[in-house]
Amino acid sequence: MSLKLITPPTQEPITLQEAKNHLRVDGTDEDTLIASLITAAREYCEGFQNRAYLTQTWEMTLDSFPDMPLKIPKPPLQAVDTIKYTDQDGVETVFDAANYVVDADSEPGRIALGSGVSWPKVTLKPIGGVKIRFTAGYGEASAVPMMVKQAMLLLIGHWYEHREAVLSGTITKEIEFAVHALLWTNRVVPV
Repeated sequence: MSLKLITPPTQEPITLQEAKNHLRVDGTDEDTLIASLITAAREYCEGFQNRAYLTQTWEMTLDSFPDMPLKIPKPPLQAVDTIKYTDQDGVETVFDAANYVVDADSEPGRIALGSGVSWPKVTLKPIGGVKIRFTAGYGEASAVPMMVKQAMLLLIGHWYEHREAVLSGTITKEIEFAVHALLWTNRVVPV
């Protein structure tokens, strides 16, 4: 299985102004840096929790038709947009949405074949024959859990103050521990 981000989020869970307030920064000289730290913090936290925070579109590629029910990564699942399969001759077909049921209430979300439905009897291309495109995320920034936002602010603050990869004469793991402690509660085991 492989995952590919198709459409990234159009906003961040934390605004530039919220981050600047946390950092106690006035003015606009550091806005570009702070904006990049916000994005990096979101990506780090999403990666640690194996989640999608804001609405984004992903494509999962499989080499064969999956066993059902299939767990969809990057919860929370909003919708399954399409399931496509490509046969050995390179013909791509959309699997009709009426043939499967989507459970977006579970975490992670799941797909199951409908009652009496089976996968088509075709020989798939040898690699990447099935593509499932789905939309994931809590939706708007206001729906992202506060513990996630606090973890992001801790990371942003740490990265803003320590702009290099190495600190001389200091051995500490407090930031990593605090961030992981905040994120661990809702961490999803990879599908």
